[in-house]
Amino acid sequence: FFMKPDSALVISNRPFFYPGFSRDVHHELEVVIRISKLGRSIEEKYDGRYFNKVGLGVDFTARDLQDEQKKKGLPWEIAKGFDYSAPVSEFFPVEKFKDLHNLSFRLDLNGKTVQDGNTSLMIFSFEKIISYVSRFMTLKTGDLIFTGTPAGVGPVAIDDRLEAYMEGEKVMDFPVK
Repeated sequence: FFMKPDSALVISNRPFFYPGFSRDVHHELEVVIRISKLGRSIEEKYDGRYFNKVGLGVDFTARDLQDEQKKKGLPWEIAKGFDYSAPVSEFFPVEKFKDLHNLSFRLDLNGKTVQDGNTSLMIFSFEKIISYVSRFMTLKTGDLIFTGTPAGVGPVAIDDRLEAYMEGEKVMDFPVK
């Protein structure tokens, strides 16, 4: 896993500003869980008690920088955690959804669906992710965990429009500037 600083967060459907230091930025739509309780070394069976809201987020990655970092054996944070690289939707109470382990979500780029996923297809459950991450770091109220992306990751360009849907409801709509 990797971390994004709070300066990466973008809320309220504000534009994503294409960074001047990259020529190859890709979108990665992910379900995001919001931690609701302080915890460390959390056992998987208790993990459902540690998040109370869920939303969507786009993990923007400067792919050219990531490739350079990989070749040098260096961390990827500059390619993943740059300013404004993590737009997020509103967060919804988990009770709103019938089955968190069967949530549909998708990303449209300029009106065309490019990513279409379901939490039932995730490699690791929310509980397993929380348990794993909390082995290494304390989770605090308000922390956000991006949980992985379905197929369809691809590049964005200035003047693109991204729209994200959860269970058929539009929860994000923003331009690339």
